[in-house]
Amino acid sequence: MTVFQYRVLVVLGALALALAIVNAVMFSSNRQAQNELATRGQYIQQSLQLEPLYQSLIKSLADLAAKDNDAQLRDLLASQGISFSANPQPAPAR
Repeated sequence: MTVFQYRVLVVLGALALALAIVNAVMFSSNRQAQNELATRGQYIQQSLQLEPLYQSLIKSLADLAAKDNDAQLRDLLASQGISFSANPQPAPAR
């Protein structure tokens, strides 16, 4: 084997080693991204199951704030981006 062939083989070996290291790093990074994506998907699925409960809770709070004219509760709902309007109750007939 000549000196030139030896150097070519050493360079190719080093290149193969570098590619193997890059592959391992990319595999690890991909695995972390997949785990994060799975966690987010699970959170979304659980949130969808609780949505009817949240809607019912918000409706009850809005009804209570409108009925009692509770400014603090109205402000709390408004701070979360929830707005509502109270339908005036008809006065009892005399």
